[in-house]
Amino acid sequence: MHMADALISPLVGGTMWVATAGVAAYSIKKIQSEMDEKKIPLMGVMGAFIFASQMINFTIPATGSSGHIGGGLLLAILLGPYAGFLTIASVLTIQALFFADGGLLALGSNVFNMGFFSCFIAYPLIYKGFMGRGYTTKRIFFASILAAIIGLQMGAFGVVLETLFSGKTELPFGTFVLLMQPIHLAIGAVEGLVTAAVVTYIWNARPEILEGAASGRALSNVSIKKVAAGLIAITLITGVGLSWFASSNPDGLEWAMIKTAGTAELEAPDGLHQQLSDLQTKTAFLPDYSFKTPEDETELGAGEEEEAWPAISGGTSTSGIVGGGLTLALAVLVGVGISSLKRRKYGANS
Repeated sequence: MHMADALISPLVGGTMWVATAGVAAYSIKKIQSEMDEKKIPLMGVMGAFIFASQMINFTIPATGSSGHIGGGLLLAILLGPYAGFLTIASVLTIQALFFADGGLLALGSNVFNMGFFSCFIAYPLIYKGFMGRGYTTKRIFFASILAAIIGLQMGAFGVVLETLFSGKTELPFGTFVLLMQPIHLAIGAVEGLVTAAVVTYIWNARPEILEGAASGRALSNVSIKKVAAGLIAITLITGVGLSWFASSNPDGLEWAMIKTAGTAELEAPDGLHQQLSDLQTKTAFLPDYSFKTPEDETELGAGEEEEAWPAISGGTSTSGIVGGGLTLALAVLVGVGISSLKRRKYGANS
């Protein structure tokens, strides 16, 4: 559900940047009381895990579409809503800057759609409501699926509204929404299953992590070595090898666009859109999670033959390692920055 810049106008894109920056600032302010030396590396590890997981598109049967997890709900469950939102923002920023996955103008929209609704609505109102009576495997299962579906439905509707307010007549509201919502219902159900599996693993290994995230407590006395090691191993396996098996079908957003407008890519206007596109071309050293190729080679091979599956590619594996590492570093940097703000604040008050 990564929106390209061509889907939104500068006014809508700028508005969503401001909204997302406001939520990020609010999260930074609220998280300071629970930030400690344990949560910082956990943010990094979880960010890398979500980056690698999003590289795997799974096929939605009988539709010709595919989807990938958003990750906002899982991050909120394990880190709390504030750290979860900042971590998904780190993931999407790395994807946009260095892998050209999602536009730079649309980055605010993408973070809001995939982070805000999951972290600040689906997690506290749906997931925590289920888990208020205590953790069981059954409750984790149903809470994860329901919260993931609701969060993704709201995010998908956000995409439709943003294109509507941007005046994209190629994507008429009625048709677009009737395609976006059902396909993301199926994607949300799969994300819920993945979320439930990871949460169940954490619950069995270190239930204190879940309890700390839910209550807003620091993780000072909780060992995260076992959990972190397991997540790092899964991240490496996913990014290096399992990513080869990603579905080549268009994702839910692209599928809905093809059905609505006959194309998965709208033509972007000149001006700011072109300037940001040129900037992204310079920063994205692994575009589409593969090595850069000469433009004439790309055009020569485009559409001439069906892609092989599994798509065994050194570029994809490199992207998994590099992207996971960059996301881990950015999320840790965010955590260190917040921890530094916390020390200054309490140091000034002492």
